[in-house]
Amino acid sequence: MANLDNLRHSTSHLLAAAVSSLWPKSKPTLGPPIDDGFYYDFADLTISEEDLAKIETKMRELVKNWDSFEKIEVTPEQARKEFKDNPYKLELIDEFAKEGQKITFYESGKFLDLCRGGHVAKPKDEIKHFKLLSVAGAYWRGSEKNPMLTRIYGTVFPSQGELDNYLSSLEEARKRDHRKLGKELDLFTFSDLVGAGLPLYTPKGALLRKLVNEHVESIQSKQGYSQVWTPQIAKAELFKTSGHYDKYKDSMFRVISNYSEEEFYLKPMNCPQHTQIYASRSRSYRDLPLRFTDFAMLYRDEKPGELSGLARVRAFSQDDCHIFCLESQVDEEVDRALSMTKEIMKVYGFKYRYRLSIRDREQPEKYIGDPKVWDKVEKWAEKIMVRNKIDHFDGPGEATFYAPKMDLIAQDGLGREWQLSTVQIDFFLPERFKLTYIDKDGQEKRPVMIHRAIIGSPERFLMILIEHFGGAFPVWLSPVQVKVLPITERNLDYAKKVGDKLSGEGIRAEVDERNETLQAKIRDAQLTKVPYMLIVGDKEEKAGTVAKRDRKGKDYGPVKVENFIAGVRKEIDEKSLD
Repeated sequence: MANLDNLRHSTSHLLAAAVSSLWPKSKPTLGPPIDDGFYYDFADLTISEEDLAKIETKMRELVKNWDSFEKIEVTPEQARKEFKDNPYKLELIDEFAKEGQKITFYESGKFLDLCRGGHVAKPKDEIKHFKLLSVAGAYWRGSEKNPMLTRIYGTVFPSQGELDNYLSSLEEARKRDHRKLGKELDLFTFSDLVGAGLPLYTPKGALLRKLVNEHVESIQSKQGYSQVWTPQIAKAELFKTSGHYDKYKDSMFRVISNYSEEEFYLKPMNCPQHTQIYASRSRSYRDLPLRFTDFAMLYRDEKPGELSGLARVRAFSQDDCHIFCLESQVDEEVDRALSMTKEIMKVYGFKYRYRLSIRDREQPEKYIGDPKVWDKVEKWAEKIMVRNKIDHFDGPGEATFYAPKMDLIAQDGLGREWQLSTVQIDFFLPERFKLTYIDKDGQEKRPVMIHRAIIGSPERFLMILIEHFGGAFPVWLSPVQVKVLPITERNLDYAKKVGDKLSGEGIRAEVDERNETLQAKIRDAQLTKVPYMLIVGDKEEKAGTVAKRDRKGKDYGPVKVENFIAGVRKEIDEKSLD
């Protein structure tokens, strides 16, 4: 990965050199490697994606003379002189100088850039297989208070084959883009009058969301979990006690009352309110564990530039659960949560691994609580992973401010990874809220609080499902499971009888009553990715059958309606992926 990062970083230099050559008045700012390639941000540059081919041509022309990257160490004064007309570089130089860092330039060909290093040894031989991908706007250093810059994204690989494979996967991702499919399949929409990042679910999208949540609830309710419901706003004092006010306030929506001076916020998570349900009455060790689940709406004030379809929204929910238990019950409760998660992931066909999200020990100020307790819980979580034979890796700096996490990272149909489930063992919120129970010796003690989510946010989970299945959901998840297609108008009454029979058996069926050709009806059903089409004409009506066809185009021929219903019900009940 280090070599690939060096290749990406080197290619971002080449991009900056080409842009500077073509648009001499532009100002290069920053250009790091990222997970799938690189980008470079420019000030004073206005271009479109039509210009990318021209930039690529210039990059290929320049790299022929790039024999190496030459490191040049300079004083702050020399650096400021070199970039005297570039306020963005000057800002970085001043920061480096203030921190006492060495300031270095790297030069290739005739292009010089402020850089800490990390390049390929022979750029003209190694930077060959690259592609510029898109143009976007980006705020300087990610803050909307700063000027908007022009960002150019690109990617590069050691071989043409790897580049071709990546570009093919990008094309497939575009076809599966949940924003595109969400509109085509009529699942959700956004409105400028409602606001950015606030999705509106159509009947079909709301049904999908309901099915996903009900599946989780059907499993957890059998395991002794009890659903609660909590308000969407709370006083600031609640979040001050929990620690969210200090650590999270900038991401919370403030609520203003017309009649009170009290400070309120829309809640960004459920856990503080769940502590108050626990604290509402005295608890005995015999009452524990208590398992509270909650599907209430949550709100986070995400930056406008970071909002993206259902992937990043301002209004969402979670399949949230908080378990209050004895310390001696933690292992059993975590094992139970991990087992439920495994059961649910199997239904969707996800491959996954776990990340043990731990502290960044270099930044202790980011976390609350006693470091010794952190040590204990991080080691405990590791033992739980090993005991359950869970493939996992460490994620330093990925912990919440109050607890380490056992995070499930799922892989979708395109090989991309997404965090879904999480389990967290928390000693600190019970301490901050002074939660107690009476132990068998009559003494007050603190419970342990376990935070658990399986699919995480249903909104984000729907985005992943839409792209994972390319909109072609398994039958049990499909908003419309069967389309009944009468060949002619005289077959419409029979088609309606078939549709009624399907609906009576709990199968979501629609009859296409339009005065269109059969081919048009089949095409439209396939475009909306309906799993099955039942074609009915004179022959089928006379025989009391239907002609079965699936969305992939396979024709099964005539079948009895009862046999079709039995087969589809089996697929639905078993939540089959086929």
